[in-house]
Amino acid sequence: MSISFALERTVGSIVADDYRTAAVFNAHGIDFCCKGGRTIAEVCRTKAIDPNTLEEEIRHAISRDGDAGDDVKRWPLARLIEHIERVHHRYVESRTVTLLQFLDKLCKVHGDRHPELFTIQEEFQACAGAMAAHMKKEELILFPFINQLEKAAQHGTAPPNPHFGTVENPIAMMEHEHDAEGERFRRIAKLSNDYTNPPDGCTTYRTAYAMLREFEEDLHRHIHLENNILFPRAKTLERQLRHATA
Repeated sequence: MSISFALERTVGSIVADDYRTAAVFNAHGIDFCCKGGRTIAEVCRTKAIDPNTLEEEIRHAISRDGDAGDDVKRWPLARLIEHIERVHHRYVESRTVTLLQFLDKLCKVHGDRHPELFTIQEEFQACAGAMAAHMKKEELILFPFINQLEKAAQHGTAPPNPHFGTVENPIAMMEHEHDAEGERFRRIAKLSNDYTNPPDGCTTYRTAYAMLREFEEDLHRHIHLENNILFPRAKTLERQLRHATA
């Protein structure tokens, strides 16, 4: 990757090409999922990072020994959707129940000395409700339609005509909701001092913060797969089908 070319590339497209680069962006506090549309030049300017240093770190990340894993960009859309639902949606559903219990306990035991816990609890409760509704819309409306698009392409048939007009409409809504949850977790990270256990924090405190950090990391991966891979491919596929049958 040449630096002149890298400067014009978006963060999201680089992570889409090789997920190992996500660790580099995370280390610099660069959002590659919700704000993955920013160019390398833009994030370097905003974060005061030397582009040459960032490029070297990216080169190092992708040149390490080991398998980078399946190239999800080449997966059939149905496989990618199944992966998102099975791995990320089910994770959110299971983790939110446990985290809500932990946060409730923390507020009762430590809330008098750490009032920020009540705000963290409120933020995560809002996240749990928003994500449940968000995933339901994806699983019942958006994802089935994307699967229909792929089947139409495979069988050479006309694309379906949904009530929402074009796939770009629900995708825009999902991306807006992704942005909202990304911002929410930035607030939670700040309130928790980047998930740092306080000196008087107990094991429950430490565990809850570790789970919140893990939840945010999974959310980044989850949103990345949709914003940077699934959604652009779905929009391109729909345009191709509409053009072929025009």
